[in-house]
Amino acid sequence: MIRIEKVENKDEKTKVTLEIMNALPEWFSPPEDIERKSMIHREYPFFAVYDDEKAIGFAVIKRHNHYTAEIYNFGILREYHRNGIGHRLMENCTEYCKKHGYRFLTVKTLDESAEYEPYNGTRAFYKKEGFYPLEVFTCVWDEENPCLFLVKVLK
Repeated sequence: MIRIEKVENKDEKTKVTLEIMNALPEWFSPPEDIERKSMIHREYPFFAVYDDEKAIGFAVIKRHNHYTAEIYNFGILREYHRNGIGHRLMENCTEYCKKHGYRFLTVKTLDESAEYEPYNGTRAFYKKEGFYPLEVFTCVWDEENPCLFLVKVLK
């Protein structure tokens, strides 16, 4: 049975982060970045998706100010893609942000100009979830990895 939980335990946040990010090297790398993010996630609102007791996905929300929060990291194991799980997880994130009074939810992802196939589905997912592209930045990561900045208006 698939369930989504808001996780408070910092060790569980780290465990889930490491399991999921290490299982998705096309989207998350290098290993030292995964380790660093697993520590950062401990301090942010964190939602995990479980299939019975197995962690299969997570979302991390970073609060920027009174108006804006960001999907800081989001990942679902590949074998669970296209089953509506990502949508349900995003709904949880959106409801959390609305409940806490945020007006905007943002996300950063790799721009299509980088021509890296795994992110085609990522961009399509965010657009389907109501995110709109605002701008592309080459100074966030680097010129070979242009950052597409998207926003969703919360009502």
